[in-house]
Amino acid sequence: MKGNELKGLTQVELEKKLQDLKSELFNLRFRHASGQLENPVSIRTCKRDIARVNTELRARKAK
Repeated sequence: MKGNELKGLTQVELEKKLQDLKSELFNLRFRHASGQLENPVSIRTCKRDIARVNTELRARKAK
């Protein structure tokens, strides 16, 4: 996910995307702990996506 993609989304869509990413991160962590996660890099990618969404949300609130 790129920052440019997030700028085209509305506030509600960003909040929904954030909730989806947080639940995905929970599932990835659970699968990693149980040894079923094939690609541990996906956890890092998900965390970065969450940070991007949070950054865009905060930037919009600052305006």
